[in-house]
Amino acid sequence: MNQQMINIRIDGEPLRVPATTTVLHAAEKLGIHIPRLCYHPRLKLEGSCRVCVVQVKGFNYFLTACSTEVWEGMEVETNSPAIRQARRDIVELLMDNHPRDCQTCERDGVCELQKQAYRLGVRERIFEGKRKHYPIDNTSLSVVRTSEKCILCNRCVRVCKEVQGVHNLSQQGRGFNTVVGPAFLSPMDESICIQCGQCVAVCPTAAFLEHDHTERVWEVLALPRDVKHVVVHTAPAIRATIGESFGMPIGTPVTGQLVTALRRLGFDGVFDTNVSADLTIIEEATEFLSRMKSGENLPLLTSCSPGWINFLEKFYPEMIPNTSTCKSPMQMMSTLLKTYYAEKKGINPKDIYVVAIMPCVAKKYEAGRKEHALPDGTPTTDAVLTTRELAWMIKSYGIDFESLPKGEFDKPLGLSSGASDIFGATGGVMEAALRTAAVKLTGEGVGPLEFEEVRGVTGLKETTIRIGDIDVSIAVANGLENAKELLDAIKRGERKYHLVEIMACPGGCVMGGGQPYPPLDHDSLDSDLALRRARALYTIDDNKQLRRSHENPDIEHLYAEFIGEPNGEKAHALLHTHYQARLPRGIR
Repeated sequence: MNQQMINIRIDGEPLRVPATTTVLHAAEKLGIHIPRLCYHPRLKLEGSCRVCVVQVKGFNYFLTACSTEVWEGMEVETNSPAIRQARRDIVELLMDNHPRDCQTCERDGVCELQKQAYRLGVRERIFEGKRKHYPIDNTSLSVVRTSEKCILCNRCVRVCKEVQGVHNLSQQGRGFNTVVGPAFLSPMDESICIQCGQCVAVCPTAAFLEHDHTERVWEVLALPRDVKHVVVHTAPAIRATIGESFGMPIGTPVTGQLVTALRRLGFDGVFDTNVSADLTIIEEATEFLSRMKSGENLPLLTSCSPGWINFLEKFYPEMIPNTSTCKSPMQMMSTLLKTYYAEKKGINPKDIYVVAIMPCVAKKYEAGRKEHALPDGTPTTDAVLTTRELAWMIKSYGIDFESLPKGEFDKPLGLSSGASDIFGATGGVMEAALRTAAVKLTGEGVGPLEFEEVRGVTGLKETTIRIGDIDVSIAVANGLENAKELLDAIKRGERKYHLVEIMACPGGCVMGGGQPYPPLDHDSLDSDLALRRARALYTIDDNKQLRRSHENPDIEHLYAEFIGEPNGEKAHALLHTHYQARLPRGIR
């Protein structure tokens, strides 16, 4: 269906655009950037910050460019002295009610409020008077809430509601005393927060941040090596995103440079979480084939995303029997480092300190779960650094990341297949599982390598794939509002699947809550950013000789030497876990 086109003028220049175009996006077609704060391409329009105001002929007041759609004959002025002054006044008011700690703030240089203040010429604090003061809420293992830095743009509220379906955050109070937080302003760890960190990803200031682990890592790296043996492992998505923090193009694969940077920081061993992603596929595929044979507890739901698991336990505990008992790749690798690796090196597991580099804020919460400790209570993962935290540490150490030579992961936990790389993209776990399941189901030595049906960043994908003489019905959901739609349909009996992948973050791990903030001028849809990051992972996969997890010779050796049979007794003790219904502490 052809969309109606209309004619408008912006700053005197004629333009022809579709009828549903907003003034904000129409202006961009002419190379005119209208400042904005509450607007976010992934979220519904808010129009609350008023920074994007423009003058429209026939109106004696300003209109918001982000929420005003164009009409035939519309004449817009975006940069008159009155408009520039209005925008500046708004930002000055925001700045005067904001903490004066820009130089020590973690968002310094990547703060959208700071950027708009610079662009609009805010050079001094003009208005004196009462300023809001709130205590910092650092009760959560993953997310820190600093309400003093909140500008009430509602981005966090909208992403929690619209994308994640959790509804944990809302504006409370009135006027000057308005504040964003969980119900009754309870602490984050007593709320229904699933600790996914999407509020951190969309916040334009530093009102939400991840719980910092950098200091504890600096401290342990400074200890004598006979006191602590410090090792690190890094998730698939990191190699596709961390380069952005050093000015490299979005979607640049930097696996080798990442390994070298970690060595220069002083880690005694640098390992690849991809290895345990391969291991996850072996365990999960075995679990899936067993359920296919018995017909019980189908569909099998994946378990790699800790935000999703938290969501499952709080909102869909009745679906726990359907969920794979496999630990996430992070916890599998950390467990192996404190068992298999410790045994081979002759080191007491308590003397090994494991750091995980993850795209996911919720991994900090996952690392603290009691289920993931060794039998004597020793945690398997001691610290989790987000992509942003590691990038800062590399810069702080004075490492020129882009110029680094390419290093190699340590053995024996450093060889992985291409199937593990694509874990970082939505649909990647599904595709990796299908590569192995297809071979196992048919009993043939080879099978399909690429499953285009599950690729892409669409929030909800479903299809049926023919494997041999079996039709396998699958679904992929990213963003938990999409997962809710899927799970509710399954519970009502409206949809039947064999295998379902669920990722908490929209786009998968490449868009995790701990990933680099997009460039401040980046205003293309998040789907474009996710696609470019995911493309890097698929490129790595394409260039590997090993493309299926079960073909990894190191994985075969690991089972033969240490684990035994997939889904066997030792495999379950080391690589599997359990879940339980969890109510927030404040409402038990």
